[in-house]
Amino acid sequence: MSQPAPEPDRNHAGVVVPPPLIYAGALALALGLDYALGGPSLALGWALRGAIGGALILAGLAIPMIALAQFRHADTDVRPWKPSSALVTTGLYRYTRNPMYLGMSLIYAGFAVFADSVAALAFLPALLVLITYAVIKREEHYLEITFGEAYRAYKRKVRRWV
Repeated sequence: MSQPAPEPDRNHAGVVVPPPLIYAGALALALGLDYALGGPSLALGWALRGAIGGALILAGLAIPMIALAQFRHADTDVRPWKPSSALVTTGLYRYTRNPMYLGMSLIYAGFAVFADSVAALAFLPALLVLITYAVIKREEHYLEITFGEAYRAYKRKVRRWV
């Protein structure tokens, strides 16, 4: 699904909703439905859910923090509704083009496990599709226009997720 070219006076990806709000909204919806419908359990004890959920949340926090530091080092804005002044391709970006969304996905999964929510885990693939088409594809289109062949070469070399 291709995105239209940015308007000439708009120098950003055109992402309308901040991605952390998309993740939080999806998690709240899934947990609310799970609670209202009395969904099934993961059948893990409290301690194991806490350990797994906590590990996912910690990893999910660490990855975007490192990526954010890389953006700051490159002196470019992390917010997809602001202009990008540099293409970041080092550090975590050598392994995934979207470490921040990967981190948010891990945080989401961690909270789902911690909350014992099968529904929230079942929503995760749909959430990833939503993030891919509503956010990532728009960012990729913008980055191709902004950085041209340098970004296309980077896309050929580094996978979108992992």
